[in-house]
Amino acid sequence: MSRQEKITQKDDIRQQIQKLRDEANTANVKISKFIETRNQLNEQVKKSREEIAVLKAERDSINEKVKLLKQQRDAIRAQSEPVIKEINAIKDKIDLLKKKLPRESQQDLQEELDAIEWKIQTTSLDLEEEKRLIVIVKQLEIQLKGYKKIDAQRNKIKDLIAQRGVFEAQADVFHKELTELANKSQALHSTMIEKVNVAKISRAQADSQHQAYIQTKEDIVQMSVKIAELTGHLQGLTASIYEEDKVKQIESQQANKEREQAAKEKQQEVKVKQQAIKEKLEAEAKQKLQKGEKLSWNEFQLVMGEDTEDDSKTQA
Repeated sequence: MSRQEKITQKDDIRQQIQKLRDEANTANVKISKFIETRNQLNEQVKKSREEIAVLKAERDSINEKVKLLKQQRDAIRAQSEPVIKEINAIKDKIDLLKKKLPRESQQDLQEELDAIEWKIQTTSLDLEEEKRLIVIVKQLEIQLKGYKKIDAQRNKIKDLIAQRGVFEAQADVFHKELTELANKSQALHSTMIEKVNVAKISRAQADSQHQAYIQTKEDIVQMSVKIAELTGHLQGLTASIYEEDKVKQIESQQANKEREQAAKEKQQEVKVKQQAIKEKLEAEAKQKLQKGEKLSWNEFQLVMGEDTEDDSKTQA
């Protein structure tokens, strides 16, 4: 992979890391909202449960009162049963007595009895007539006695009915009270069920928020792992580029040294050649001088330079 490709890949990795960091930051904000919403819902569930507990306690208390009132009502009604049986027995007795009654009505018999008694009391009768009327009176009284027994039994029925009415009135009071309480209990139960359903919904929503929180937290962990992997890769590329640059720098320095060395060697070679040419020219100038030939100015300088050099060597 070339250096430019590595640089391009580093830029791409940096963008991926930044994107993951942005997503992680967004996820952290979501987590805060999930936690806040979950806690609010849990608080609602807690409040609902407290309200449900209060409603249940009140409902159960009312149900106990209803149970007691039912027992009291049933106990009162149980007291009515013997009364009803007695009333029915008396009615049966009255039916038997009616079978023994004369054909005449009670009113007719009574009127006849009253008339005879009035006659006995207000009329002067002979002994035989009076005896005869007294016998009739006794017969009428015997006949009226059956009606009087029936009246007595009917009076008993009236008393028993009145007694049963008292029992029924008491039972009705208990029944009315327990009915009102039962309706109140049912209303409380309905309210409690509504709150239970609301609490279930809130609980489910809280669980959903908690699961979203857990999932988002796991996502952040995965993002962190991915960021760490990309960061490691980025560091590897950076190190690789650094090593390559370092090698190139070393190679460049080595090449510079080699070029400097070559230049020095070239310069030295030039100096050697120049020295050889100088020595050759000096030798030729000396030969001309020895032969008495005319020297050019350059040749003269070469000869003089050598003489000067020889003088300095002699002085040394």
